[in-house]
Amino acid sequence: MTPPQILISAGEASGEMHAARLATALRKRADIHLFGLGGPRMGEAGVELVAHCSEVAVLGISEVLHRLPALRRVMRRLVAEAARRKPALAILTDFPGFHLRLARKLRWQGVRNVYFICPQFWAWRPWRVRLVKRRFEHALCIFPFEEKFYRDAGVTVSFIGHPLANQLRPAMSLAELEEKRERFARKHGLDGHRPVVALLPGSRPGEIAHNLPPILEACRLLERDSPGRLQFVLAVAPGLKSEQIAEYVRSDRGVRLVEDATYDALTAADVAIVSSGTATVEAALLGAPMVVVYRLSAATAWVARHLVRTPFFAMPNLIAGRRVVPELIQNDFTPERVAEEARRLLDSPQEREKMKRNLGEVRSKLGPGNAIERAADIVARML
Repeated sequence: MTPPQILISAGEASGEMHAARLATALRKRADIHLFGLGGPRMGEAGVELVAHCSEVAVLGISEVLHRLPALRRVMRRLVAEAARRKPALAILTDFPGFHLRLARKLRWQGVRNVYFICPQFWAWRPWRVRLVKRRFEHALCIFPFEEKFYRDAGVTVSFIGHPLANQLRPAMSLAELEEKRERFARKHGLDGHRPVVALLPGSRPGEIAHNLPPILEACRLLERDSPGRLQFVLAVAPGLKSEQIAEYVRSDRGVRLVEDATYDALTAADVAIVSSGTATVEAALLGAPMVVVYRLSAATAWVARHLVRTPFFAMPNLIAGRRVVPELIQNDFTPERVAEEARRLLDSPQEREKMKRNLGEVRSKLGPGNAIERAADIVARML
């Protein structure tokens, strides 16, 4: 008997990581064949890729307009494959601009849709939650405050917790932390006794272009104030290569690039400068003191100013319901402000410890762990 087909789709690096883990968990529970849109990790998890997420990854309105032909091609490919294979379910991961449209076309074919990692419509364009209600049979959310928002809108929703909640944890003791720091320093040629500043400028080329230059300028200001005191480590996000970063850091000989070592860099860091997004949640789970930064294109920023409905931008602040980490967004994101906030943390062990305690509160709100297993159980029951 031919196993049932499941369409699974993720269009961005962070969602692709979680979708790959979900694919692995589902294949342990049922004899199924998975196909869809994703990247290398989903391929390794046994998903037949009919489109690659690099074809559709975009940042902001201007990039969407530029990539519209590619987005339409991938959409047509997925819809055609769904019509041919008649999947029992479609699991669509975040990426709402693309997946809401895909869900409508799949629903016309009679496909039952599951939203894995609900979009953050509570933050902006909340009226779009109605589309989730109409086009999805079940929605799985990862932040505690999202469940009420979606349920109040009539969506069948389950809070599964954050997929990283039990995958990442801060060092349990000072001795363990020191051991991890020393191991990281030895591996990457660093001085284990000098403070480390980790740089996480984003996972997409557009984010790198907007965020990395002012971050590097902030590093130059910090180095100018304290020559030879600090070490700067840029953690290259999964899906990117050092070559894509090299053009920005070529003249910054003091910045060391590391690949496949984001979590180690955050664990070793005294302070991290982090692009707003999933990386801030990762940093919070690891207890890394951070300064959150982000810059959008002028057109996207103009739209966002009129649509964003939340008092904060950084996820740790949204989860805590108060400001626990500094966030420097758009016009506030200047090299001088970044250097000032980083210096405040670097110069004060008390401030770093206070932030770590607050990040512990954030961790406690992200669920009990096993989010992927919980999601896989729900999907398997639907099968």
